[in-house]
Amino acid sequence: MKAIQLQEVRQPLALVDIPQPTAGPGEVLINIKAAALNHRDVFIQQGLYPGIKTPVTPGADGAGVVVEVGEGVDPVWKGQEVIINCSLGWGHNPHVYDAATFEILGMPRNGTFAEYISIGAEYIYHKPAHLSFAEAAAIPLAGLTAWRALMTRAALQPNERVLVTGIGAGTAKFALQFAVAAEAEVWVTSGSDEKIQKAVGLGAKGGVNYKNADWLKTLMTKTGGGRVGYFDVIIDSAGGPGFAKLTDAAAPGGRIAIFGGTTGNLTDISPSKVFFKQLNIFGTTMGTAKEFGDMLQFITKYQIKPVVDQIFAMADAEHALRRMDDGKQSGKIVLDIAGS
Repeated sequence: MKAIQLQEVRQPLALVDIPQPTAGPGEVLINIKAAALNHRDVFIQQGLYPGIKTPVTPGADGAGVVVEVGEGVDPVWKGQEVIINCSLGWGHNPHVYDAATFEILGMPRNGTFAEYISIGAEYIYHKPAHLSFAEAAAIPLAGLTAWRALMTRAALQPNERVLVTGIGAGTAKFALQFAVAAEAEVWVTSGSDEKIQKAVGLGAKGGVNYKNADWLKTLMTKTGGGRVGYFDVIIDSAGGPGFAKLTDAAAPGGRIAIFGGTTGNLTDISPSKVFFKQLNIFGTTMGTAKEFGDMLQFITKYQIKPVVDQIFAMADAEHALRRMDDGKQSGKIVLDIAGS
């Protein structure tokens, strides 16, 4: 079968022929129709991810059709259109994954950038009927991360005010769409005015460009937050020095969920702002099987469609990865595996 592999770190992705897997006991074999990229794939290629083993077929996100079921798997799954939960081996504690068993599909085990993948049947779910394979493939890693951050860790309630930072990213887009569907008032930040306008088209109330030195003052003026802050919930994937401003933007009793650190370590945070405002700062990564199922039910109920930035042919995976690395995307970048 054809697959995209990273044969060595800091080398371009390559289209290769490798043996097709089979469905072992408790597994299914899926003919992948579409797969989506994540920044994690860039970090792996750059050698900036723990436990890297090469050669490897990257890819955490995928959707396709079950073509074979292994021993012990209900044969009714054969022929079903499915989406894969890439959060593997979470464990029994819903509050935190089991470090001894947890992994994300695509490293160290082969992922979805291939025509076929075998995986435990417990990780497959019916593809929402209103979504194409490309749209469904865009969901797993980013959608689950955003869902847990917003709904579980920050415990969003209707009519609350939400700030989502870095709205060009796929995860941020999901947080925006989930919050809007949950009847929250959502504002965004971005380094691109165009991306802010696209977010408004998805239901955001408005936004500010964080490249402007006085972006926080501008945001507070627009929202009426004044000096004490405005936002009940803040979803952040950047971290870095700018995180301190989020403690200013948070309302008293506000909740800040963070799942990334693309701009570096947290610095210059005033402890007094955290404790006098009674702020709650939550770290979060991926999510449980229940959260994945709840997310898909929510997506189906509200007919949410993931924002797909661009679809690339399988052979153009390296070009797709470079687009992600350059930060040019607005939404998810997808590989068309079926059409390759």
